[in-house]
Amino acid sequence: MKKLLILIALIVISCKKESAVTENVQEDSLTKIEVPVEPKLDSAAIKDSMINNSPKTKEVLRTGVMREVEGNKIIRIADAEQLPFNIGEEFTEDGQEFILKIKNFAKDNVSASVKPKNDQQNIRINQIKLPNGAFDGPFGREISNYEVPDKGEVWLLIGRSNMASGESKGSFSVSVE
Repeated sequence: MKKLLILIALIVISCKKESAVTENVQEDSLTKIEVPVEPKLDSAAIKDSMINNSPKTKEVLRTGVMREVEGNKIIRIADAEQLPFNIGEEFTEDGQEFILKIKNFAKDNVSASVKPKNDQQNIRINQIKLPNGAFDGPFGREISNYEVPDKGEVWLLIGRSNMASGESKGSFSVSVE
């Protein structure tokens, strides 16, 4: 009889759909009482949550790292080892220019595209500065397999097209391969 009760209890427990962590409080041959275990709060997890939700951390996540603002120029620096990448940015004033400096560029060519959040936004890749100091441009919203003859630092200068109308303020992203 006891074997039958134990067998029935095992079948009921194995068919149970909830998998809750429990602690055995009292157990004898006839009854078994289970009490759920409360999860312990880790002090490191609490500190991590406080850091991730701090205003300073949110500001760094919004503006990004390796970012400077000098007058109407926004300058971001990236390493070519991170290629391909996508960088988000925003123009908040008229006449701003975004300069993306790609350090340690060693590939034979570069491809880049600018994707504004609003398709009507007047923004394009104005120029590219090559490692030898030469500038080329203007371009449209995309450069495809542009030949880079030397190794070094490549700049992408992004801003308003003076040949077109429309608002230049707004969010956009720059993809580089």
